[in-house]
Amino acid sequence: MKNILHIALLALFVYSCGSSGGKNLPSQKDRNAKNDTVRIANDSLEYEIIIIEPGFNLFLNSIARPRGYYSQPYLENKNQFLVTEYNQRVNQPFAYNPDLYINQINYDPSIDYGYEVNYLLYNYFVFFSRHYNQRFSVPTRI
Repeated sequence: MKNILHIALLALFVYSCGSSGGKNLPSQKDRNAKNDTVRIANDSLEYEIIIIEPGFNLFLNSIARPRGYYSQPYLENKNQFLVTEYNQRVNQPFAYNPDLYINQINYDPSIDYGYEVNYLLYNYFVFFSRHYNQRFSVPTRI
């Protein structure tokens, strides 16, 4: 009887340590999607950037260099080259994965988008190149 009690307690302990199956409920998916959406808009300049990429916010908050690390002219210069190469890849769906390069980015270097837009766009390219193992001709290392 004593052994049965010990076996039952051991079985109950093992059962209670099991995982819940890692179910990802729809509300959790929606919450995660909202957390991984970055929207930047300026009505006076009529531009809007929406970045919906799982893991991008985590990248910004943990791996990316902090705001102020790069100068705005540095970011503008990098973004000009990165956007040009990205748009070229969008126009070559047989050479580059069309699932990765979906839409062109309209980035006009003559417009002052401000530091925040340039910072987020540059870090998106860094994230994109790391996450999808893509290489651009302009180094995007941090």
